[in-house]
Amino acid sequence: MKVLIVCHGNICRSPMGEMMLKQKVKERNLSGFFIDSAAGSSEELGNSIYPPARRTLERHGVPYTDHRARKMTKADYEAFDVILVMDEENVRLLRRIVEDKGNKVRKLLSYTKRGGDVADPWYTGDFEVTYRDLDEGLDAFLDEWEREHGRKV
Repeated sequence: MKVLIVCHGNICRSPMGEMMLKQKVKERNLSGFFIDSAAGSSEELGNSIYPPARRTLERHGVPYTDHRARKMTKADYEAFDVILVMDEENVRLLRRIVEDKGNKVRKLLSYTKRGGDVADPWYTGDFEVTYRDLDEGLDAFLDEWEREHGRKV
């Protein structure tokens, strides 16, 4: 299962989600996952994880690797099985890059009962709320994946 996580600039929500999903997959003892992240825009290309996002991961014991922001491409759309986005703005940005014909692009919180958007800490300044949104959405995503693939949830 190849999962691409996309946010606006690929320096806050999507790299946090990438690192968190990698940890969750490991904790659940799942195999066969390839997880990456990208941006819908070009604004932060080459930048590393935003320091408050890094500190939030550290506070929660989530390991992270070196990361440089990159923009999603048409080739990414073809290569990944699912593309998890944070909000409606991300959906609009991706529509400029690709036409989603196969329902590959889904808002992360669509897997939860409440739906909605993952809070953007760039504007809110609250990385803990974003962490909680990601945590809830990623757990719900993996729960659904395990149900569909015959694993006990």
